[in-house]
Amino acid sequence: MSTSTITDEAGAVATTAAPARAARGRNRGPSRGVSRAKKKEWLWAALFVLPLLFGVVVFYIWPIIRNAYFSFTTWGVFGGATWSGLTNYETMLSDPMFWRSILNTLIYVGFLLVGIPLAVIFASLINRPGLRFAALYRTAFFLPYVAMPAAVSMVWRIIFNGDFGMLNYVLSLVGIKGPNWLSTEWVALIAVGIVGMWISVGFNLIVLSAGMKGIPPEMYEASSLDGASRLRQFFAITVPLLSPSIFFVSVMTVITGFQLFDLLYALMGTQNPAINNTQSMVYLFFQHQQTGDNGYAAAVGVAILLLVGVFTILQFRMQKRWVNYV
Repeated sequence: MSTSTITDEAGAVATTAAPARAARGRNRGPSRGVSRAKKKEWLWAALFVLPLLFGVVVFYIWPIIRNAYFSFTTWGVFGGATWSGLTNYETMLSDPMFWRSILNTLIYVGFLLVGIPLAVIFASLINRPGLRFAALYRTAFFLPYVAMPAAVSMVWRIIFNGDFGMLNYVLSLVGIKGPNWLSTEWVALIAVGIVGMWISVGFNLIVLSAGMKGIPPEMYEASSLDGASRLRQFFAITVPLLSPSIFFVSVMTVITGFQLFDLLYALMGTQNPAINNTQSMVYLFFQHQQTGDNGYAAAVGVAILLLVGVFTILQFRMQKRWVNYV
C-alpha cells in the first residue's frame, strides 16, 4: 500500500471521529449544567430545612433521648443521677396507681372520641345550604378550644359544685339529688371527661367543616333526584367522603387525650380527695417529679410515649378498613 493511500485513510478516520468527539462534548456540557443545578437546589433545600431540623432535634428528639436515659437512673435528694437499670420500670409495673392512671387516661380518651360523632353531626347541621349565621355558630363552638384551660375550669367548677352548682340545681328540679361531681371517685373522672369533650368538639367541628366543603354538591343533587332523604345522604355520602377528616381528628384526639394534665389540675386541684384515683398518666409523671423521684417520672414519660405510638400505629393500620380516599 502506498504512502499516499495510508495518509488519505488516516485523514478520513480523523475527519469521521471529529464530529463524534464534538457530539460527546456537547452531550457532556448540559449534563454537567443539570448536575450543578440539582446541587444548587439541594443546597438551598438543606439551607431552609436545617433550622427546622435543628429545632426538632434540640427540642424534641434530644429530650426524648435524655428522658429515656434518666428512666434508668435513680436521683438523690440533692440531685445527681446514678444508673439503676430496670429498677424504675419494675417499680412502675408493680405500682397500682400506674395502672389506674392508664385506665383513667383511656376513659378520658374515650370521652374525647365520643365527641367526634357529635362534631360530625354539628358540622353537618352548620354546613347546610342557606343557614344564616353559620360563621357565628362555628366561632361559638371553637371558643372553648382557644380559651385558657384555667378560665374554662373555673366556669365548670361552679357548674359542678355539689352545694350550689347549676347542674345539681337542674337535677333537683326533676327530683334527682346530684353528687359532689369533683370530689367523688369515678364521678370526678366523668366530669373531667365531659369538659374535655366539650372543649374538643370545637376543633373537630372546624376540621370536619373544612372537609365537608370538599364534597362535590353534585353528589347531593344526584342523590336527591334518586329520592334519597337527608338522613340517607348523611350516611351514604357525607360520612364516607368525610372519613379522611374523621381519621385525622381521631388521631389528634388520641394524642391530645394522653396529654391530659392542665384541665385535670385546674378542675380538681392537688388537695382534692379524689385526685389520686382520678389522676392521668401525665399527672402521675408530674406528681413524682414534684417529689424528686425523677427516674420514676422519666419511666412514666417513656410509657406515655410508647402508648401513644402503639395507639397511633393501630389507628393507621385500621384506617385501611374504613377510610375512603377519593
